[in-house]
Amino acid sequence: MTSSEDIYDVIIAGAGPAGSSAAIHLAQAGLSVLLVEQKGFPRAKLCGEFISPECQAHFQKLGVTDEMMSSDPALITETVFYACQGRHVTIPSSWFGGPAALGLSRAVMDENLLRRAQQIGVSVLENTPVTGLIEEDKRVRGVRIKTEVGEQEFRAAITIDATGRARFLTRKVQRKPAEHKAKPKLIAFKVHLEETRVAPGACEIYIYPRGYGGLSTIEGDTSNLCFITAAEDVRRCHSNPETVLREIVMKNSRAAHALEGAKVLSEWLSVSLDDFGLQRPSPVSGLLSIGDSAAFIDPFTGSGMLMALQSGELVSQIIVRREDKSGKRSSSLETLEAEFTKAYLRKFHTRLRICGLLRHAAFQPRLAEITIAICDASHRLRSRLARATRSSDGENHGLANPS
Repeated sequence: MTSSEDIYDVIIAGAGPAGSSAAIHLAQAGLSVLLVEQKGFPRAKLCGEFISPECQAHFQKLGVTDEMMSSDPALITETVFYACQGRHVTIPSSWFGGPAALGLSRAVMDENLLRRAQQIGVSVLENTPVTGLIEEDKRVRGVRIKTEVGEQEFRAAITIDATGRARFLTRKVQRKPAEHKAKPKLIAFKVHLEETRVAPGACEIYIYPRGYGGLSTIEGDTSNLCFITAAEDVRRCHSNPETVLREIVMKNSRAAHALEGAKVLSEWLSVSLDDFGLQRPSPVSGLLSIGDSAAFIDPFTGSGMLMALQSGELVSQIIVRREDKSGKRSSSLETLEAEFTKAYLRKFHTRLRICGLLRHAAFQPRLAEITIAICDASHRLRSRLARATRSSDGENHGLANPS
């Protein structure tokens, strides 16, 4: 039996920036929210740990600006893209609405957001895996979770999948016949380092055969290195991340210079990557997706964190609009789902499309070198491409024609 204490307006699985931001916005609007997180915080997360300048406006709305700035983030004033032989092009952070981006570990940033959610009344369950979804009449009605005393049910009119690239909830309802799972084509690695030669105030992006990586400073003058490479190259290096770093990443001359003599401070993290780009914002009735669960944008854009915060705000705005002042629902769930899907595509379609095109250059050193040379020669093109990785479909700068 489900008690009234187990019924919420919204249930969110995943307490990363997308899930926590959605929870905070919804709680600020007076809705009851359950936020379920499989891990205990703080926890490390594979990520470039680059927070673009636009994110600070979101931090202000979420009430975490002081917490973020008191966490001693590094200030990143430019992103520099390096081709294999050293040719480079610079993108100033000031192009994106502020003087600097921030370098801050996910362990710290996500912890700040989660504790803010708790502070304003969100019910938070950490170290709590979701074991299943409650499905009735072809609609998701809530989640089943594993607790110390057994399985427990929590119900809500709307459930949100914010579990990241794993898309844990979505995969539970998108049942497909068993089939041979193809080997992943790409593997991503992350590690914290000290004594690197990354330029002060810079996020450096390195292009090398069949992959790219990024190095920048986070809090405490630590450097975060995150890179992607072909899975077969990883296997050739016996899945040893330090061998991959030495034999693949450091084929880029700037990476070789910046990482020579660097010392490892943390455990290596790794994850396989299957798909970039758009998934389904509303995969089944009663379930919405945000953050990387809805779309995984290429890390070289530096806009992944921004998309997470934007999608958390977007879904909360649409859910809140469904409630009128008397607390009655002003639209059907089907209408809400259609509205969210339309708004999501309008906001993110263009940047995902542009990044898909740029991805082809990023994985081919010769094409990347040509692209960098052209962008270096044309300030206007460089500016338009950079801004297109953040633009909405209604602000596409003439670079795409969304359908």
